[in-house]
Amino acid sequence: MFCFLAGNPGLAGYYRTFIQALYCGLNQQYPVWVVSHAGHCKPPSGMEMIEDTDIKELEDVFGLNGQVEHKLNFLKKNVSKDIKLVLIAHSIGCYITLEMMKRASELQVLRSVLLFPTIERMAQSPQGKLMTPLLCKLRYILYMPVYLLSFLPEGVKASLVRFALRGMKTCDESSITTSINLFSVDCIANILYMASQEMMKVVERDSTTIKQNLKKLIFYYGTGDSWCPQHYYDEIKMDFPDGDIRLCEKGLRHAFVLDASKEMAAMITDWLQDDLTKL
Repeated sequence: MFCFLAGNPGLAGYYRTFIQALYCGLNQQYPVWVVSHAGHCKPPSGMEMIEDTDIKELEDVFGLNGQVEHKLNFLKKNVSKDIKLVLIAHSIGCYITLEMMKRASELQVLRSVLLFPTIERMAQSPQGKLMTPLLCKLRYILYMPVYLLSFLPEGVKASLVRFALRGMKTCDESSITTSINLFSVDCIANILYMASQEMMKVVERDSTTIKQNLKKLIFYYGTGDSWCPQHYYDEIKMDFPDGDIRLCEKGLRHAFVLDASKEMAAMITDWLQDDLTKL
């Protein structure tokens, strides 16, 4: 079974094209699931967003730790213990994946593919230096504009998203429809809160967990990624010379789902051919 862990914003809809392409690339023989982050999706009409968890002592459900437990709970509830897993993760989903492997060693993880992994020094990255003051101190000022925009008709919201992405030659349609969720104050508050925790908590790379699971891991870094710059790749490659640590040669952006979902899915399908016989 394949399970995908999203970046932030963590809405499954952003990865629809990628997941469909991956499923087809696997000849539709293996289930491929994607789990949105808790609190990042606008609830269906008639339902409310609540901090619901089976772990009574768990606080801060929408924070980084809560998101890790949310994914572990999902697997515990929906996946048999003897099922072998291929975990594919993007951005902060890579940090969550490593935490899951650390906390739940009983998981039958056959392979983990970590795409553009934000697993260390996020606040020190070029984008982190820019965003940390906004996320940690100024994010509340964004709530009122989002609240006002939430009253706009859906068609107008979609037009605003298209305008924001106008600089791209091509843009995945699912990214546009999914981005309408970002006009919800509850969703944007949880997204920004989680992001602020990423800046504060994702500091040191968990080299111990990486070392313990090195043979199961594939890392894929970008050449122009402002969230995990190339020297992060150089350093982890030096620390783990025997690891499967790759550098993108195609110029893909960190947010690959915007315009390169099918290309990424095709690459991963090729990487995992030898693992498919073990599922």
